[in-house]
Amino acid sequence: MSMLAVTIDGRFIFLVLTVIVLVIVAFVFATFFKTWLRAKLSDAPVSWSNLIGMLLRKVPFGRIVDARITAVKAGLPLTAEQLEAHYLSGGDVEDVVLALIAADKAGLNLQFDRACAIDLAVKGTTKTVLEAVRTSINPKVIECPNPAAGITKITAVAKDGIAVNVRARVTVRTALDSFIGGATEETVIARVGEGIVTSVGSAESYKAVLENPDSISKLVLSKGVDSSTAFEILSIDIADVDVADNVGARLQTEQAEADKRVAQAKAEMRRAAAVAVEQEMSARTQEMRAKVVEAEAQVPLAIAEAFRAGNLGVMDYTRYKNIVADTDMRSSIATDEDSGQDSDEMR
Repeated sequence: MSMLAVTIDGRFIFLVLTVIVLVIVAFVFATFFKTWLRAKLSDAPVSWSNLIGMLLRKVPFGRIVDARITAVKAGLPLTAEQLEAHYLSGGDVEDVVLALIAADKAGLNLQFDRACAIDLAVKGTTKTVLEAVRTSINPKVIECPNPAAGITKITAVAKDGIAVNVRARVTVRTALDSFIGGATEETVIARVGEGIVTSVGSAESYKAVLENPDSISKLVLSKGVDSSTAFEILSIDIADVDVADNVGARLQTEQAEADKRVAQAKAEMRRAAAVAVEQEMSARTQEMRAKVVEAEAQVPLAIAEAFRAGNLGVMDYTRYKNIVADTDMRSSIATDEDSGQDSDEMR
């Protein structure tokens, strides 16, 4: 009886284990069969162990398999392990695969590791590895200066003092070898702008710039402005050039105006000094007049003292008074004559 119970329990456990195994197999089959079959029919097979491993590592195995199918169909022998590793690094496997396909079709030498590095380098920006490859295949045009910055033209001054406005269009393509760590479009625009200013500034006359705008392009290209950047400059075309302002004449006018103000200030200083001297002389004149008045006040005192001492008689004093009166009369007549002459001149 006990042997029978043990046999029944063993069969039950075996049945339970069998059911569990069948459930697991059914789950795995239902989860991975369609993906496995799609990869198998596309000649890009993926093992069941890889699919289960991706599920356990929380990797979207459907995306990885689809990306591998796309690569294999395009002739790129990428493995599921490579794509999974790039995904776990935070990359975009779809962009990498499409970029590799575009580079391969265009004859560009772009390796998988390089594409992954570029994809990770542009992560968090508006750029993508696919855009970099497309720009390398189909060059794009950069406006210099950048209109988004609110500046439409670069102003430079020739040696004759005439300012010239210049707008250029720079045709570039992505340099995949130096894309990582290379300077961006802003650096290219800044260097081209600097080259334009240097070229115009070295011209003897603005007329030379207007007659030969291609001289600007040649000089800028000769400076190697695309070195250490993520781009290769194919051409620099001067889209527009015109006369802005006569800076030399304006500067000379401003200098003359400044010189005039300096001269006026110096003249004002001299006038103020002359006024001060005049005031000082007026004060001295008043001081001398005061001394004269003080001396004249001593005369009656001296006469009185002379009377007391007996040194001056009545007749002497009378003659003194007559002389004073005669002097006052002569002065009055002279004053009246001068006034009459002035009146005749005014008439």
